[in-house]
Amino acid sequence: MSKNTASERIAKRFARAGLASRRGAEAMILAGRVSVNGTVIDSPALNVSESDVILVDGNPVESAQETRLWRYHKPVGLVTTERDEKGRPTVFEKLPGELPRVISVGRLDINSEGLLLLTNDGELKRRLELPSTGWVRKYRVRARGRPTDAMLEPLRKGVTIDGERFQPMSVTIDREQGANAWLTVGIREGRNREVRRALAHAGLIVNRLIRVSYGPFQLGDLKAGTVEEVKGRIIRDQLGQKTRHPNTEPQKSLQKPKRGKSRIRRP
Repeated sequence: MSKNTASERIAKRFARAGLASRRGAEAMILAGRVSVNGTVIDSPALNVSESDVILVDGNPVESAQETRLWRYHKPVGLVTTERDEKGRPTVFEKLPGELPRVISVGRLDINSEGLLLLTNDGELKRRLELPSTGWVRKYRVRARGRPTDAMLEPLRKGVTIDGERFQPMSVTIDREQGANAWLTVGIREGRNREVRRALAHAGLIVNRLIRVSYGPFQLGDLKAGTVEEVKGRIIRDQLGQKTRHPNTEPQKSLQKPKRGKSRIRRP
């Protein structure tokens, strides 16, 4: 193992290479899947340098890449995981083949759609997911029921549901449509199924949920299933200089080729 002064924790190396988050790297190591210079390691408490040979499942870990970020319009019916134990289709199976290995910034559940950020930089993923970043995740929500400001006021002040504290969220009523209403909801934490659970607590049942923005990044008119790279200049403007020299030119929108007619189940 290298004692080079330019060394870093192996989990951070994984994250910088876009291979896995730090937590994911630690899980790989504890499962005995990682070797350094020919020795299988069993602890993430190890520093490595660029000169060390690191293998995961016998495959070399690439050097850190330039930081890149993509906007992806996730359709309904996909899970945001690498593999699904139930055999359901995943986001990563449907991405265009031209993309490098990427990881998602947060998740959208199988019945949710809209903006999902993808990156090749595990450190960037971690930064964007931290509540301390302060970025609002905004959703357009269709829910069954007759919402009133009085019903929604507790959500604006913060509520505790099943022992879990939800921070104050912004909730506005946009319009009513038959037995449903459309709302705009903004949250800063992104807990598991937070919007659905919060609105259910208020007596509303969500039947469609679309994420329209994540901080300064907007879904806009990006079509379902399409990926578009964010310009490096925009990444620098929004995130400062803590990225790995991102490229300055965006790629064209990419879309997974269709095989016959694609049927996406709608809520």
